[in-house]
Amino acid sequence: MRILVTGFEPFGADTSNASEQTLKLLPQSLGEHQIHTGVLPVSFRRSTRVLDDLIATHVPDALVLLGEAGGRTQINLERFAVNQIHARIADNDGAQPVGERIEPDGPARREATVVVPSELTVSEDAGRFVCNRIAYYAYGLSIPAQFIHVPAVRPDQARALVGAETDASPPVSSELTVAQLAASLTKYLQDICFHHGPRR
Repeated sequence: MRILVTGFEPFGADTSNASEQTLKLLPQSLGEHQIHTGVLPVSFRRSTRVLDDLIATHVPDALVLLGEAGGRTQINLERFAVNQIHARIADNDGAQPVGERIEPDGPARREATVVVPSELTVSEDAGRFVCNRIAYYAYGLSIPAQFIHVPAVRPDQARALVGAETDASPPVSSELTVAQLAASLTKYLQDICFHHGPRR
C-alpha cells in the first residue's frame, strides 16, 4: 500500500509550519507499506494543482493531508469540508477570497473518505482557509482521503503568529511537540494500512 501524506509551507508572518515539520519525522515505510510525502503551497489556486502532480507521481492508495490550526491544542481529524472559502488574511499568492464557493455546482459539504478506528479527536469544522479548500477537493477524489489539523507547534516553544485563519480565536499554545505529532500520525498511518487494502 502507498500512502501520500502532505503538509503546507509556512504562511502569514510565520517562518514555520507544524504540518511541514511533522512530515520530516514520518517514516518512509511501515513494513511493506510505503509512505510518500509532499509540501503544498498555501495558495487557493495552486494547492490542488500541486496535489494532482504528487498523486500522479506516487499513485497513492490513500491520502492524508495535514494542515495546522493555530486555535487548536490537539490533533483533529476533519470529518467535513465545506463548499466555501473565506480568508481573514491573504494566501501566499496574495489572494483573499471572501465567502466564495469552491465549486459553483458542488455539494454544500463533503465528508472524509478514509474511515478507520482512531483515538484522534474528530472535528466537524475545517475552517474556510486553504486547508478547507484542499480538503473539499480531496474528499471529492476517487482516492480515500482524510484531512488532519495539527496544532501550530513552533520550535523552542515559540508562539505561532497565525491562528484565526482556521479558527475564530487567537493563536494558542499546545504542549505537544512535533515529535509527538509525528508519533501520533504514524500510529494513524498504521491504522490505515491495517484497515484499508490497496485499490484494485
